[in-house]
Amino acid sequence: MDFKEIEKLVVAAKAQNDPSKEKLAKEFTPFIINLSNKTFINGYDTKDIQNECYRILFKCVSVYKLEKHRFVAYATNGIKNSINDLIRKSKNRSSSEGFEALTLSDNLEHIFPSTDCGLDEMLCNKADFELLKEVFSNLSNEEKELIVFVYFKNNSLQTYAYWKNMCYSTANRKKRTILNKMKQLLS
Repeated sequence: MDFKEIEKLVVAAKAQNDPSKEKLAKEFTPFIINLSNKTFINGYDTKDIQNECYRILFKCVSVYKLEKHRFVAYATNGIKNSINDLIRKSKNRSSSEGFEALTLSDNLEHIFPSTDCGLDEMLCNKADFELLKEVFSNLSNEEKELIVFVYFKNNSLQTYAYWKNMCYSTANRKKRTILNKMKQLLS
């Protein structure tokens, strides 16, 4: 590549001179073919990658500032970065689209579990709720407060200790004691 000649072609290409755009594309063809042959992007074949490289090349021509850089370095970096970005997007997208997302099965019950609760499950849940309600009623108000604060309101034990103005280790010991008490009441 003759760098000075390419700079002249870029100036002419920015002025919408089609023959200079073709010459510029020919100058970058070996680089683009080499890059596209070494690149795999899910859903793209080699010609698609080459077309994407040419599109990026002409985008580089349109945004290139003549006084700032050398065009060859600017364009090759732009093409490589854009292709790498396409690879990243393809990698992130491949698990949710295409053949990896398609599941063929005779029995879709395993894939889409029923949201309906069976009678036996409903009865078990009700029994568990009643048992838990009974155990909870045997706790003191202070013990209930800690359990509700940490487990039902999803606050941290550290926040509880700060709120009650106590040491974290004291709050942790208190929580363990309460949970042991609840475990004994459940059994």
